[in-house]
Amino acid sequence: MSDERDAETERAAADETGADAAAPTDELTHTDASGEVRMVDVGAKPDTSRRAVARGEIRLTPSTIAAVEADEVGKGDVLATARVGAVQAVKHTWETIPMCHQIPITNVDTDFAVAGDRIELTVAVETTGKTGCEMEALEGVTTGLNVVWDMVKAAEKDGDGQYPDTGISGVEVVEKEKRALDGGD
Repeated sequence: MSDERDAETERAAADETGADAAAPTDELTHTDASGEVRMVDVGAKPDTSRRAVARGEIRLTPSTIAAVEADEVGKGDVLATARVGAVQAVKHTWETIPMCHQIPITNVDTDFAVAGDRIELTVAVETTGKTGCEMEALEGVTTGLNVVWDMVKAAEKDGDGQYPDTGISGVEVVEKEKRALDGGD
């Protein structure tokens, strides 16, 4: 166990100094030498300022997009509800992703871009801590888009109750930053 901890500390130190930052690693950090799943020990890592941005989109029919833009969806304001869902998801990521650390979220920004047949959601998450926040950003995007789908599903169903024109895609992390703390308040 101490060998694993030493290797983990060395990886964390290399991560913080930027050593091997561009080199891919074949190591799975959430498994031990015997293949057992475990949470990564980040206790030895220094606190840093972190930011992650993720985005994704939901494809909808043009008539549904028009209803969203005109705030004419029977369930209510689609984008306002999706924004709340995205922020809630960010704050609860550690409860739904088994090996994700509970981190102090310092800021969440959501941005919707509405086009003729799709809505793109971008979620930016900030934290100060020992581990990144990209999972939180991804969770915010996926949940926010799922909320959109839930809010408009009556309009999107075809005669057979299916969703031939509806789909969520392109969910990805588009930016990840880590900065040393300046030591001041």
